[in-house]
Amino acid sequence: MSRKSPGAPRRFTPALVLNTALATTLLAGVSASDSAREAVRSTVGAAEAADTLDGGSGPGDGLDHVQVPPSRGVTDDDVQSAVVSDLRLAREISPLLAEGAAEGARLSVSVRALGSGRSAVYGEEHFDTASIAKVDILAALLLRAQDEGRALTPMERGQAEVMIRESDNPAADALWETIGGADGLDAANARLGLVETSGGPGGHWGLTQTTSRDQLALLAAVYGTDSALTAESRLYIRGLMESVADGQRWGVSAAADGDAFELKNGWLPRTQTGLWDINSIGRVTSGGERYLIAVVSDGHASREAGIAAVEAVSEAAVRALAADGAGRSGV
Repeated sequence: MSRKSPGAPRRFTPALVLNTALATTLLAGVSASDSAREAVRSTVGAAEAADTLDGGSGPGDGLDHVQVPPSRGVTDDDVQSAVVSDLRLAREISPLLAEGAAEGARLSVSVRALGSGRSAVYGEEHFDTASIAKVDILAALLLRAQDEGRALTPMERGQAEVMIRESDNPAADALWETIGGADGLDAANARLGLVETSGGPGGHWGLTQTTSRDQLALLAAVYGTDSALTAESRLYIRGLMESVADGQRWGVSAAADGDAFELKNGWLPRTQTGLWDINSIGRVTSGGERYLIAVVSDGHASREAGIAAVEAVSEAAVRALAADGAGRSGV
C-alpha cells in the first residue's frame, strides 16, 4: 500500500464542500460496480443535487424523487437507498457549513445504524489520524497476539490501557514499534477491511492517513461479528473505549443519549499552519438505535472550534439516519 505524504491541510469554502460531496462522494457508501457508480453520478449531478437539497419538486423532504438507473450486480433499491441516505446526510450538514460551524476546515463523516444496517458517507478525502490511530494500533497488536496464540503481556496490557483511556503517546510509541510500525499497521488493516489507510512515516503514527469510511470499517471490525478480531479482543477494545478519561469524552458522544457511548478522539496542531486536526470515532446510542460514527477533519482555527464542529456533525449524522429510517417506515 502506497504511503501518502501528510502535507498541509487544504482549505475550502462551504460551497465547495457541498458541491464536492454531492458531485463525487455520494457514492462512498454504495458497494456497486463501476457501471452503477457512473449511473448514480450521472443522475445526481451537482446542479440536480443542489435543487434536491433546496427541497426539489418531489414529495416530503425533496429526496424521494431521486431515481437511479438499473445497474449490473446491484439492485435499484440498493443503489437508491445509499444515495438517498448520503443526500440526507449532506442536507443535515449543509446548514452547519453555511453557518460557519467548520469555516475554512475540511471534514468527512461516515455513519452506520447497527440495527437497520443503514449507512451514509459525507466526503472521501484523506486526513491525518492523530490519536484515533491508537485504536488501530491496538487492533493490530491484538491480531499479532492472536496469531501467536497468546494473551497480551502485562506490559502490553498496561500500555494499551493508558494509550486508549488517557491517549498516552509514549505508550503508543512503544506499541507502534511492537506491531512493526507502518508496515505492521498496513498488514493488520488489510485483514480488518481498511483499504484507504496508510501507516504514518517513521515513528509518526499520528500522521497515518485515513478516510472516515475506513474508520467506520475499523469500528465495524470492533463492534461487529464478521471480524478478524476474536470476540475477546473486540470486547477488550470496547471496554477501553468506554472508559476514556473524563476530559476526552467529547466528539461523537454529543450524538448519544446521556453516557451511552464509547469513543476515541484525536487532536493535533499542525506546526506548518497553526491549524488543528480534530477527529472522533466510536459507537453511540440515540433514540434506541446504536450508531457507529467516524468524523475526521482538519484546518480548524483552534482545538475548541474543531471539537464544536465535530460534535455538530456527529449530531447531524444521527439525525440523517434517524430521518432516513422514519421516512422508509412511513413514520
